Amino acid sequence: MRTVMWMAAVALWWTTSVVAAEQALTGVVSDSMCGSKHGMANMSDRECTQMCASRGAQYVLVSDGRIYKLTNRASDLKAHAGHTVNLTGDVKGDTIKVSTIEMPKG
Repeated sequence: MRTVMWMAAVALWWTTSVVAAEQALTGVVSDSMCGSKHGMANMSDRECTQMCASRGAQYVLVSDGRIYKLTNRASDLKAHAGHTVNLTGDVKGDTIKVSTIEMPKG
């Protein structure tokens, strides 16, 4: 019986790992200091995001009211700071390891 339960637990873990792989999301590239609200009156959201990131803040994606930390592809994230993007990546909890990032078509 223990063997069957152990095998079921391993199968569940493996299935969850596979399902949690690549996902596509649309949202705005921001920074971990500001999130969805940029407070710098004399700067655009893009300029504020780039400034905060240059001072150590992490790039984030604001999508459907959630904030995801972004890893990988730092130069692409800097180029898209403040932009609405289509992003594909490996989502684990509140972190996305970015695979692709591009501006929406249209």
